[in-house]
Formats: sequence, C-alpha cells, structure tokens
Amino acid sequence: MGNKVPDIKLIYNILLKKYGYQGWWPLTELSFENPDTKGYHINDYSFPKTELQRFEIGIGAILTQNTSWKQVEIAIENLMKLELIDPKKLLNANENIVKKAIKPAGYFNQKYKKLIIFSRFFIDNDKLLMKLKKKYENSNDLKTIDKMRQMLLELWGIGKETADSILLYAYSIPIFVIDAYTKRIFKRLGFEFNEYDDLQEIFHKTLSRDFKVYQEYHALLVEHAKQHCKTKPLCNKCPLIQFCKFKSN
Repeated sequence: MGNKVPDIKLIYNILLKKYGYQGWWPLTELSFENPDTKGYHINDYSFPKTELQRFEIGIGAILTQNTSWKQVEIAIENLMKLELIDPKKLLNANENIVKKAIKPAGYFNQKYKKLIIFSRFFIDNDKLLMKLKKKYENSNDLKTIDKMRQMLLELWGIGKETADSILLYAYSIPIFVIDAYTKRIFKRLGFEFNEYDDLQEIFHKTLSRDFKVYQEYHALLVEHAKQHCKTKPLCNKCPLIQFCKFKSN
C-alpha cells in the first residue's frame, strides 16, 4: 500500500462485518436476568434505561482505568452482590468493604476516592445531565456536549477518556472515546496525530454525530485489539492487514 490511510468509514464496515454488533456497555443487571447475554444488549440502544444503570456505567468507566475489563467485571459483580451499585448506598458503605470489593480492578485506594467523588456528583447532577442530553437532542448544539464534558472533567480522577466513556455510554451523547486500543490501531494504520483531541477530531469530522455508530465503532476497536492488534500483533487473518503499516513479516 502507498502512504494513503484507509477511510474511517471503511474500517468500521470491515470490523463490523468481521466481529458483528457488540452491544456495549455491558450491564450486570442484564447478565443476572439472562446469563447468556453476559450483560451485553446487541442492537438495543435503549440502554441504559434507569438511573442506577447510568451509575453502573459511570463507576465502570472509572474502575477500568489502567486495568482490563475482565478485572472490572469482577469488581462490579462484587459491588452488585453487596447492593452497592447505588450512589447513596456506596457513600454510606464501610470504606474497607468497598475497597475489598473493587480490589480486583487495581489501585483500589485511588479508585475508592474517585468512586466517592463521582457518587456525590451523580446524586447532584444526573438529572441536570439528562436535561442537557435532551437539550442537545433537540438542538444539536455541540456547546451542550462541551458543557456536559466539562462538568465531568472538573472531577478529581476523571480525564478525557473516562468523561467521554460516561457521556457516550451512560448518556448516549455522540462523543468518540479515544482509548489506548484506538491509538494503537490507528497509528499502525498510518494516521498522524499527537494528542487525544487530534484523533478524536478525525472521527468527529469524518463520521456523522450518531451515538449508536460511535458506541459500536469503539467497541469494535476494543474487540479488534483483543483479537489481533495486541502490543505484539497477531497479523494472521487480521481483517485490516491490507492497510497496516506495522504488519509483521
């Protein structure tokens, strides 16, 4: 291949054909109701439907910092068994019990503090965020998204990736999440960017503002990184090998 980078829409279509719809963000409540789903809700974008489901996504986005989702699932299940997927109950829970529950996700002292801060924020601001969500849906004013994002970024321990994950998956706001997998894949495909915002802008300029596509695309990139585009890539049968500038010999 030459120096030309592949079209972002083409990449999405290739990955979708390969892996299918992902149904992110998985919710523990759904996995309890039907274990076969493992919490995923493929082709059902009505989730989250409740305040507590939004809260679960929020704490999941915090717990997944610097760790694998597999470890986060264990921590979330521990909290669910303790009936602590609830901001008020989490705030009132014994600190040591909460720390023990989230220990599988690592950095439990820091993450405990982040969960407490987020719980207070959620109690005070979830209804406001829902109002801003409706305002955006009625006006498509991107300044509304910026306002929602800034509210989250002002919290200790929440950076751009975590804030955007919460907005995209908990509030169905079309803002693309740039994680380590996305950076790795697109660098290997020849895209040039320096900062988080640079790559995010490429997605926002290329794709229409559709939260459903953004959710699926991000989840597909995660799946692709797990199956092929690892730190040490497994290039055999990789669906994007024809575009890769990093492929193994």
